[in-house]
Amino acid sequence: MTASNSTHDTHSDSHATADAAAATASPARTALEPAPILALIVAVIVVGLNLRPTITSVGPLLEAIRSGLGMSASSIGFLITLPVLCFGLFAPLAPRLLRYGSAEQGVLLSLLTLVLGVGLRSVFGAVGLFAGTLLAGIGISVIMVLLPSIIKQRAPQRAGLMMGLYSMTICMGAAIGAGATVPLQNLAGGDWRPALAFWLIPALLAALIWSRQLREAPMRAGKTGSAVRGLFSSWLAWQVTFYTGLQAVLAYCVFGWLPAILIDRGMTPLTAGFVLSTSISMQLVTALSGPWLATRGRDQRFMSALMMVLTFVGLLGCMMGPMGGIWVWAVVLGLGQGGCLSLSLLMLVLRSPSMPVAAALAGMAQGIGYTMAALGPLIVGFLREYNGNWNGAALFFTLASLAGLASGLSAGRARVIKVSADTTGPDTELRGARENR
Repeated sequence: MTASNSTHDTHSDSHATADAAAATASPARTALEPAPILALIVAVIVVGLNLRPTITSVGPLLEAIRSGLGMSASSIGFLITLPVLCFGLFAPLAPRLLRYGSAEQGVLLSLLTLVLGVGLRSVFGAVGLFAGTLLAGIGISVIMVLLPSIIKQRAPQRAGLMMGLYSMTICMGAAIGAGATVPLQNLAGGDWRPALAFWLIPALLAALIWSRQLREAPMRAGKTGSAVRGLFSSWLAWQVTFYTGLQAVLAYCVFGWLPAILIDRGMTPLTAGFVLSTSISMQLVTALSGPWLATRGRDQRFMSALMMVLTFVGLLGCMMGPMGGIWVWAVVLGLGQGGCLSLSLLMLVLRSPSMPVAAALAGMAQGIGYTMAALGPLIVGFLREYNGNWNGAALFFTLASLAGLASGLSAGRARVIKVSADTTGPDTELRGARENR
């Protein structure tokens, strides 16, 4: 009887210990349960849809904005470049927000900043337009840094799917913003202000949906912020940065100059706009499938090279290929650029060993990369004016594509940035170490 009771007590203690362990482990496992993951996927999709309409909605309204506010051509040019400059200037600062709160809180604050910026640019004339664009650019830049780090922490095994959906919705949002703005202007009686202000509604909806993630986020002891040092001495980090920047250079050159190139080749402005819209729409295919395919193999070298080659072939085809095949070139270009974008975002996750490194790498890659992207269209404009034709631009695109191919092959190798961690407190200090080559 005593032995039986002892055995019973032992089993009870075992069950109690198991229950306690399960209770202790439950916060960590919560992030992997189906319901929270589904909620995170929905939230990432909704947020991703809001990261480009603020930018692409301006292009179709430029003439109305210029005439309505009496702005000069140089002012309009700065307005177009301002969001991309924000991506470059403020992305490196975004990881510092993790020292004061969670990444989920940072995304929510940035969405509210985006809402404020979108609303502000429709009032107070030119001052409100530039101030609102600045705030919107800051909000978007922070989100683009923090979201990959959240995916790295909460869904590392689903990185391909999550980054594919995220990339696809960015491209989808860009297409929606470009296509829906003029009809919105027409509904508003030709006034451009309500057409720009409309995008406040989906941004506010995204903030409401994302606010749930503050409750679903895994429990953490202390803040999530970490000081990551030595990242700029990492060759792998620089290769990811170059790949991110060079694909962005080509993307923003296409957004800004492809219609002008096609018009110079004899195409009507309306048809040239349709060609660009077709190319952007095709990005959805590889933006979603690219990361999934890239995570099926040993590494991402083949897919990164393939997407850069498609981008180069499609772009040169649009510039110099037979006009009878222009729609084929546009499709090839779109497939390549959608894949390049999604793979550049995927590498921020796959090349990082932890959430703090992912945030710091995103800040570095997007900070430097989008600064490069802001300069790209300016270089193309200078070459066009200097040469009087597009030959100089074609050479520039060739060099950028070759450099992107080389950096993609290096960044696509199955490695991570190696770091040593000082875990003396909640805010872990990470010091970068040069990885093995």
